[in-house]
Amino acid sequence: MLHVIKELIETERIYVEELLAVLLGYRAEMDNPSLAPLLPINLRNKSDVLFGNLPDIYNFHSSVFLQDLESCLESPEAVGACFLERKDHFHLYECYCQNKPRSDSLWRQFSDCPFFQMCQKKLEHKLALDSYLLKPVQRLTKYQLLLKELLKYSSGCERVSELQGALEAMLDLLKSVNDSMHQIAITGYEGDLSNLGRVLMQGSFSVWISHKKGPTRVKELARFKPMQRHLFLHEHALLFCKRREEHGENADKTPSYSFKHCLKMSAVGITENVKGDVKKFEIWYSGREEVYVIQAPTVEVKIAWLNKIRKILTNQQKHLKGLNTFPMIKCHCYSCTSTLSNV
Repeated sequence: MLHVIKELIETERIYVEELLAVLLGYRAEMDNPSLAPLLPINLRNKSDVLFGNLPDIYNFHSSVFLQDLESCLESPEAVGACFLERKDHFHLYECYCQNKPRSDSLWRQFSDCPFFQMCQKKLEHKLALDSYLLKPVQRLTKYQLLLKELLKYSSGCERVSELQGALEAMLDLLKSVNDSMHQIAITGYEGDLSNLGRVLMQGSFSVWISHKKGPTRVKELARFKPMQRHLFLHEHALLFCKRREEHGENADKTPSYSFKHCLKMSAVGITENVKGDVKKFEIWYSGREEVYVIQAPTVEVKIAWLNKIRKILTNQQKHLKGLNTFPMIKCHCYSCTSTLSNV
């Protein structure tokens, strides 16, 4: 177990050193007046785009987390607690990864400029800047691998539950980062997606729709061809989007999503089982004025989504402070009153 702890600490030290080198050797130099002639005009004042919140990530790891891990050399069983106590700080990585496409785009435009070549040569780096800007993403993956390795040697440890919790926290963070990367590919939403809260789940489903005032009844929907929709479950809203696949050279990148409809979670209810298909469930809105029959790709996916939705609804009920019924509030925002035909 100790050799894994040593690897964790040593790689953390290297990680901190690499972040500092990038911030001093590239980011700070972008503000160096003597190097201004080497910097393209369109790249000036763009350090926040190119580097995102890398300074915040560096400050956290250099001032806090590295010391936490170093203290575990004498008490290896405390590693799990280090991650759990600081897990909220790791959400810095969500912001970093959300900015990554903008950073990558800027890098592709100016990667050949003399400024970057000069900085790389001065730092004596074998790899270009983009390889170092990928380090934070790689570090997250490394944490979960090292935590899995630690668990192999900790079966009899009193604090093994903390290690397991730390691993789960890192895996949840990786999932959250992946979900947020999909969120930034949403187009057509008229509003600030950040106001909807964090993305908790995202995935593709078959969807049937019924309107309370329309002639089609829910039990008749099975004979109609479903729409394929990509759903984003936020803390405060459920978004329906249409996935648009990329072709050609962008085929391996995150697809884009066209926004279609929004349901506020304050007005959502669920029916967990739909007769005839164990993979289906219902999401109904504003007292069943709108009913969405959702077919998940697997039963496991259905259960995961229901658990998360149920948790949101339960938390909302706790805020009702004594009310016995769950209020169904009609949402009147522009996005949520778009016509059902667009869903």
